[in-house]
Amino acid sequence: MPFFAVQYTYRPAKAALRDQHRPLHREWLGEENKAGNVLLAGPYPDGSGALIIISAADLEAAEAFLANDPFQAHEAVDAVRIDEWNQVFGPF
Repeated sequence: MPFFAVQYTYRPAKAALRDQHRPLHREWLGEENKAGNVLLAGPYPDGSGALIIISAADLEAAEAFLANDPFQAHEAVDAVRIDEWNQVFGPF
């Protein structure tokens, strides 16, 4: 199954909204990691966004999967970029 690099962009105006929904967002990430759908995830140190590597059948499936993220459902992310990603080295 293909991998996708998902980049979330955050703006300061939605920081409180992200703070409010972060526990559910991280719970969702953890559950999906255990299920094998989220391979890795984490925010950028400067607070500008986050990177999530997911496994999905295709771009449409990746978009549908991400719609279940509480951050997406509560519009806490300012922009989303999804690119198919080819792993050359690593554990996946």
